[in-house]
Amino acid sequence: MSEQKLTIEALVEGGKASAGPPIGPALGPTGVNLSQVVQKINELSKPFAGMKVPVKIMVNVSTKQFEIELGIPPSSALILREVVEESAEKPKGSGESGHKTVGNIDLEKIIKIARMKKDRLLSTNLKNAVKEIIGTCVSMGVTVDGKPPKEIQKDINSGMYDAQLTQDF
Repeated sequence: MSEQKLTIEALVEGGKASAGPPIGPALGPTGVNLSQVVQKINELSKPFAGMKVPVKIMVNVSTKQFEIELGIPPSSALILREVVEESAEKPKGSGESGHKTVGNIDLEKIIKIARMKKDRLLSTNLKNAVKEIIGTCVSMGVTVDGKPPKEIQKDINSGMYDAQLTQDF
């Protein structure tokens, strides 16, 4: 008898997956323990609370075993989450980048985001990954360390932040 495998992809709120749609109806017919799947997804996605996280659930229908693969939210969502922590209101990206600022983020938080996204970025080192994330700040209207993002990128290019950005990626 050959093994029957099924892969289900869903978008769930970090730490708040439930047996309801979209997961429950898709997994119900497989006979897999739904509460174990939901518990594992919530455990893995808890760091992304309040954000939509892509999840891939691979089920071996024959053995009822499953594996969970968690994606990473977009850079813009990670940036906004950090900006929200610093301000009382919930901002969204600026419709007028370059003219309107919606918040500020510390360079240390940019470095943290770059490390989280390292497998999904085109950059091969921390310095370029940070510049890539800062590029997202430009289009969102988010300042970095109180400065326009393009100014920070110039500072990075001049070597001003080399001590912080030459660490292992």
